[in-house]
Amino acid sequence: METAAKQRLSEIKKMLCREEFLTVEKLSDTFGVTKQTIRRDLNILTEKGIARRRHGGVERLVLKKNQAYISRQVLHSEEKHQIAAEVAKLVPNGATLAFSIGTTPEIVAQALLQHNELKIVTNNLNIAMAMAANPGFEITIAGGRVRNDDRDVLGQSTEAMFSSYKVDIGIFGVAGVDEDGTLLDFHEDEVRTRQTIKENCRLSYLVLDHTKFTRHAHVRGGYIGDVSKIFCDQPPPDYILDLVEQSDTEVITPG
Repeated sequence: METAAKQRLSEIKKMLCREEFLTVEKLSDTFGVTKQTIRRDLNILTEKGIARRRHGGVERLVLKKNQAYISRQVLHSEEKHQIAAEVAKLVPNGATLAFSIGTTPEIVAQALLQHNELKIVTNNLNIAMAMAANPGFEITIAGGRVRNDDRDVLGQSTEAMFSSYKVDIGIFGVAGVDEDGTLLDFHEDEVRTRQTIKENCRLSYLVLDHTKFTRHAHVRGGYIGDVSKIFCDQPPPDYILDLVEQSDTEVITPG
């Protein structure tokens, strides 16, 4: 994709964070391109699950709950593997790790299978099963009721488990990031568990692909500048980078 088109898509995504509906006519006037060009841009955003087409324009896509885990596993797979490769470079052998729910943390875990003597604490069933393939890993998993669609365990017992450890690195994702830098998820238990991991690790790694910066969820908890490092497949939007620059957080992208 040409640089101008990439920049235009990035700006449209930022505009959707501020406005629920954008017309083709307004976007055409704003960027000085034809309506046909704008319609192609909106088709791209729709295909990526960032927005939804409506007559005359596009609207912000607001989800009341997350997609099923099996659907998310194949969504933006290439980008997630790029993120995982960068995280793997910074995880030393013998480290203790806490992993949260989500498909991106799962792919990060898979990228660590060639490491040695890792100790893993997680409430993500897929991560526990994947890491068990390395006989040198020590794995601790949360107990409780399993969320079938998400393949994880949440609740007070999970939070108590994470609170009983002090790990080297906590690795977690989010459902979305608001334009003011607030981290968002779909359920209160998801936020509390993520926050518990953050409070009980020496380094915190937030792993997310670029679409999370235009994705809306309704439960807030945490802030983009609270983590040690952000791993993303491409640089976050400028308004996020401005917020990060005011903190000690480091942004890491492939290459």
